[in-house]
Amino acid sequence: MSARIDRLVTSGTFSLDGGTWEVDNNVWIVVGDDEAVVIDAAHDADAIVAALGGRRLRAILCTHAHNDHIDAAPALAERTGATIWLHPDDLPLWKTTHPDRLPDHWLADGQVVEAAGADLTVLHTPGHAPGAVCLYDPGLGTVFTGDTLFQGGPGATGRSYSHFPTIIESIRDRLLTLPPETVVRTGHGESTTIGAEAPHLDEWIARGH
Repeated sequence: MSARIDRLVTSGTFSLDGGTWEVDNNVWIVVGDDEAVVIDAAHDADAIVAALGGRRLRAILCTHAHNDHIDAAPALAERTGATIWLHPDDLPLWKTTHPDRLPDHWLADGQVVEAAGADLTVLHTPGHAPGAVCLYDPGLGTVFTGDTLFQGGPGATGRSYSHFPTIIESIRDRLLTLPPETVVRTGHGESTTIGAEAPHLDEWIARGH
């Protein structure tokens, strides 16, 4: 069974530290012959169900627990019977959005999630959030980075639960060591590659944000 990657863009709000912002989120769907995995169930469970095209949803993998990446996860799980996976270090953030519904399973560094024809290796990449993870599939030549690495630099670290030196360490040690042709599929905006971003590490450090 071969896998393909679909992208769905959903819109809603991100709220933290007393502020709220309008955002567009990437929902990544790894699609196999008759099953799928969703990475970051953002904003609109109905739209995600429609994008599944009748395939069985095996799992909802959360790159981190900021509300804009997880707000539709419980509704999507209820609709499809899929299980929700999160790194335990992000449980405090998760509870600010879903205090009465815990994730079903915990993601762990080095774990491989096998589903929908993909083999997604969990890379714990804290910094944007304590439990932030990236999901790397060498066979697909791609890494799903959530809000850890974008086209043009690291994710934001100016709010609670985030730390700039930590995200730089995560990117340097866990992501920029991947093959340069690896496609970086981000939580917001357009994709990039490891090779396109790697030369800018010193610039990001100097920028210090």
